[in-house]
Amino acid sequence: MSLGVGLAVILGLAALGMPLFAVIAAIALLGFHLAGYDLIAVAVEFYRLGDMPGLIAIPLFTLAGYLLGESQAPKRLVRLSNALLGWLPGGLAIVAIVASAFFTAFTGASGVTIVALGALLYPALRQAGYGERYSLGLVTAAGSLGLLFAPSLPLILYGFVAGQMGSDPPVTIPDLFLAGLLPGLLMVALLSLHAMWVGKGIAQPRHRFDTAELARALRETAWELPLPVIVLGGIYTGALAASEAAAVTALYVLIVTVLVKKEISFRKLPGVMAESMRLVGAILLILGAALALSNWLVDQEVPATLFAALSEHVDSPWVFLLLLNLFLLVVGMLLDIFSAVVILTPLLLPVAAGFGIHPVHLGIVMLANLQLGYFTPPVGMNLFIAAYRFGQPVLVLVRACVPFFLVLAAAVALITWWPALSLDLL
Repeated sequence: MSLGVGLAVILGLAALGMPLFAVIAAIALLGFHLAGYDLIAVAVEFYRLGDMPGLIAIPLFTLAGYLLGESQAPKRLVRLSNALLGWLPGGLAIVAIVASAFFTAFTGASGVTIVALGALLYPALRQAGYGERYSLGLVTAAGSLGLLFAPSLPLILYGFVAGQMGSDPPVTIPDLFLAGLLPGLLMVALLSLHAMWVGKGIAQPRHRFDTAELARALRETAWELPLPVIVLGGIYTGALAASEAAAVTALYVLIVTVLVKKEISFRKLPGVMAESMRLVGAILLILGAALALSNWLVDQEVPATLFAALSEHVDSPWVFLLLLNLFLLVVGMLLDIFSAVVILTPLLLPVAAGFGIHPVHLGIVMLANLQLGYFTPPVGMNLFIAAYRFGQPVLVLVRACVPFFLVLAAAVALITWWPALSLDLL
């Protein structure tokens, strides 16, 4: 069987519903078979996963995110944000933006944000006088904010995959946590400015800043507020490695949600843990298959061939980044962010290095674009999640998201062509 025929058969099976990890593994098996290698090479990659440093951070941060999602933490976070920002023009919309970004950073999956916060934020926005289209668009678009903030799971996953590639300079998870800070704040700031502009046209009066309400909200969120300090402070003071910070975070959230706040019962806890580990299992299956595929691609010099082909038509890193943005938007519509990161990083990292692009900057550009792809029509995943959550046709969500897409596309352009935004804190 030739490579072309084999790929056609595999893609046909994929169209019929073959799981993604099986598609990737099948391509790797076909490639190694045609190259004359022992097919045990694919199984070895799954075995190697257990020995890779930092892998434990993925299930532990995932568990922490799922526990937060099942608790009352979203309500407390919205109350605190409202106490801090609700008095501004467009204050409630800014509350939705900030709360969504913070929540997505810990859950790592934007669909969870729409489901968990949508029931709180959408009715509140409508009651405050915001139009239906704006409210729907904001909750849908903000559902993918926060993926550039620590301890976002896609950020960790990119660092894990890129770290296996031996790039120069090397990619580390602490560097990515720092690199995502300013680009993530830029996205939040631009959406907040847009919210203030929209808020000026709403006649309903804003509440005044209330010190007593802020104090009550701070007391209510006293257990959640230390989380960023535990993650970032522990890592950057050198007290904790990324995997150790993940373990401390998971244990802390477990104690708070189950024993202190008692919002997750012992009876419910195994179900929450099982649900979080199903996501981790899917990620690890894809990761093992993708590592095997990347080894075959490197062995066949596919990245070098791709770079040579691009170099014939593209002689500027800025043009390459433009093409990369367009490509990643399409990928973000079609694949979930975990699959896209695992599949594309081994292919794009060597090509980007050939154009002189810093691997950490590449990671931030990738995630910013994939984050945008979540609600890019016609098939962005968040469009369908929001349509189901709010009982609206997908076309209504598409029209509602257009202004937010334009605002965040401007942010992505700045992140792409202003590398210092990602690299100056390193």
